[in-house]
Amino acid sequence: MNQILIISVVALTSIGVVAAIILYVAAKKFHVEEDERIGKVVELLPGANCGGCGFAGCKSLAEAIVKAGNMEGLHCPAGGNETMAKIADVLGIAAEEATPQVAVVRCSGSIKNAPAKIEYDGITSCAFANSLSSGETGCRYGCLGLGDCVKGCSFGAISISEETGLPVVDYDKCGGCGGCARRCPRGIIEVRNRGPKDRRVFVSCINAEKGAVAKKNCAVACIGCGKCVKVCPFGAITLDKNHAYIDFTKCKMCLKCVAECPTGAIHAVNFPVKKTEEIS
Repeated sequence: MNQILIISVVALTSIGVVAAIILYVAAKKFHVEEDERIGKVVELLPGANCGGCGFAGCKSLAEAIVKAGNMEGLHCPAGGNETMAKIADVLGIAAEEATPQVAVVRCSGSIKNAPAKIEYDGITSCAFANSLSSGETGCRYGCLGLGDCVKGCSFGAISISEETGLPVVDYDKCGGCGGCARRCPRGIIEVRNRGPKDRRVFVSCINAEKGAVAKKNCAVACIGCGKCVKVCPFGAITLDKNHAYIDFTKCKMCLKCVAECPTGAIHAVNFPVKKTEEIS
């Protein structure tokens, strides 16, 4: 019995040793030396692996930059131009300036503006609630307020307001990575240019229903009247499926559309108080 045990142990040990040798030889044969510059670039990146750059994570972006030998079309929105400038300095290449962006919430269906008609009692997930119904307000385009966008942000830049029930973006933390936008099942959150002096003008509604139905569910819904389209001197506003959209690449922020909107669906952010009072 002892002899059988000894033979078994010796056999297993021999198999283990042979397997280890095979693995060692294979590792040496197929080993690929990683460019040490990749590690240096990774150290400079935020490390959140948010995917805002279009790659699976920070290391994938670092590998792409080092392999390309330039930054054309490669940018980390979370780190911004400052981070990219540091990477460029380490690699000895030219840095490309990218337009800073932030997330905006295109819904004003707050607790006050869009009172609940039913009570949702289910899993705390926008994606799940969206698959079941139009939501508590009856607006099938409005924010569900269950915080999927919060979970999608790697930088703590978005939260749900207890007062309004809507997401609030902390622009000091937001780098426009789009993590929140990708998690929103209704496409309410959009990444737009931060704008000169941090000013932005956008339609805070994506409701595609006809005016009467939209207004029934939300007091400040876009009713698709088209007045903003007619008053815009730059052709920056289009009307599609009963709601208006402002192209931030064309908008000159004259604020004429804000004054013209009958429901207050168009928001002007970070403009001087006096200017806001004049157009209200």
